[in-house]
Amino acid sequence: MESAGKRNGNKDRQKTEKGNDKKRLTKNRGWQAEDARKKQNPGVRKKSGEEKRGQAPEPERPEVQKSLCPVSKRCGGCQLLDIPYERQLQKKQRQVEELLKGFCKVYPIQGMEEPFHYRNKVHGAFGYQKGKVISGIYKEGSHQLVAVEQCMLEDKKADEIMGTIRGLLKSFKIKTYDEDTGYGFLRHVLVKRGFATGQIMVVLVTTSPVFPSKNHFVKALREKHPEITTIIQNLNDRQTSMVLGDRENVLYGKGYIEDELCGRVFRVSSRSFYQVNPVQTEKLYTKAMELAGLTGRETVIDAYCGIGTIGIIAAEKAGKVIGVELNQDAVRDGVGNARRNHIDNIQFYHNDASRFMTRMARNGEGADVVFMDPPRAGSTEEFVEAVKVLRPKRVVYVSCNPETMARDLGFFSKKGYKAAEAWPFDMFPHTENTEVVCLLKRAARNV
Repeated sequence: MESAGKRNGNKDRQKTEKGNDKKRLTKNRGWQAEDARKKQNPGVRKKSGEEKRGQAPEPERPEVQKSLCPVSKRCGGCQLLDIPYERQLQKKQRQVEELLKGFCKVYPIQGMEEPFHYRNKVHGAFGYQKGKVISGIYKEGSHQLVAVEQCMLEDKKADEIMGTIRGLLKSFKIKTYDEDTGYGFLRHVLVKRGFATGQIMVVLVTTSPVFPSKNHFVKALREKHPEITTIIQNLNDRQTSMVLGDRENVLYGKGYIEDELCGRVFRVSSRSFYQVNPVQTEKLYTKAMELAGLTGRETVIDAYCGIGTIGIIAAEKAGKVIGVELNQDAVRDGVGNARRNHIDNIQFYHNDASRFMTRMARNGEGADVVFMDPPRAGSTEEFVEAVKVLRPKRVVYVSCNPETMARDLGFFSKKGYKAAEAWPFDMFPHTENTEVVCLLKRAARNV
C-alpha cells in the first residue's frame, strides 16, 4: 500500500512539473545545443547526478594510454614502444635521410611484418629486490637493476627460461652477485636461440668455477626445458662491466648452437657475434649481395667478418673471399662454418682489417669488393685509408649506427669513394636504432 507521505510527495512533484512545462520547452533548445557541442567536443564531461545545480563540471582529464610494457620507462630498452609502428618507420626514415643528405639517395626503410619478440639473444643480469631474486637489465646510464619478467622484444622461450632459472636459484640456495660487496655466485645469464633450427644455448656467468650441485641444477633446468641443447658455465671473477669472462666449462651438450641464414648453416658460440634479428638480417644481407654486384670472378674482403656470415653468403657468387676479424673465437667459428657449408673459396685471418688490407696492397694484391660491418662506433680513418690503398671498385658498408656511418662517408669522400645509394632496415623495432646498408663506388678520378 502506498504511504500518505509518498502520495503527498507525488502531488508536489506533479505541481512542480506543470509549473515548469514552459521553462522546459525553453531549456530543451539549450540542451539540444549543448548536446551538439558535446558531440563535437567529447572532452567535456557529462554532469553526474551528484553535482550540485549551478556548479561548473570539472573538465575531463585526458585518458592516459597504458604502455605495452610496465617497465619500459625505467629500463629504456624500447624507447618507441608506445608509438604506432608506421610512425616509428617514418621517424627512422627521416632520421637517415637527414643524416645522409648530401651523400646519396636513401630508399624507403624495410620494416617488419611482426615487430615483436624478434631478438634471438637475451641477456639478464641477476640480483635481489626486497629479498626476491630478480633478473633484468640495468637502467640506462646507471647500475640500477630493473626487473624484467617478460619483454616485448625478446624471444618468448628465452624469457621463460630466465623465469625458471630465477626459481631454481631459490631452490638450490644459489646467491646472486652483488657489485657493491663483490660477493655472490651468479652474475648473468645469456640465452641464444636459433630461430630456424630451434636450438637453444644457456650461458650461466659465475664468479667461481666451483658450481655446487651443478649436475642437479642442469638436470632440473632441462626437465623444465628439454628443448635446451647446450648449457655453458662462463667464469667472470673480475670487477668489470663486461658480461663474459675468458674461461668456459660446458655443462651439457656441444657448447654451441647452429642456425640457418640465407640458406647457410652457422655455428654460434657464447662469445661470437651473430645478428639478433634473423628475419631482418636475411633481407639486409640479400640487399648487400645485390649492391656488391658479384659475377663469380671477384676477390672480396669481408672486414669485421665475425663468424663469417656475410663472407660465406658472398662466396657462392665470388671468385675468392677473405674474412678478417680480431675476435679469435669468431674466426674459429668462421672456419668451422665454411667447412660446415662446404665452402672452399674463403679464408679467415685473425688480424686487424686495416693493417691486413694495407699489407695486401704493399704485396701487390688487390680486391674488387670490400664488405664492412663495423661496431656502433663505426670505422676509422685508418681503415678508410687502407681501402683507398687497396683500391676496390665497390665498398658495401653495413652500419648499425647511421650517425657514425655519415661521419665515415665523409672520410670516404675525401679518399675518392662516393656513396651511391643507401637502404635502411628496421633491425630493432621499438628502439631508436636503425641498420643501413650503403654502396660506395670508386670515383673515376681515382681509377
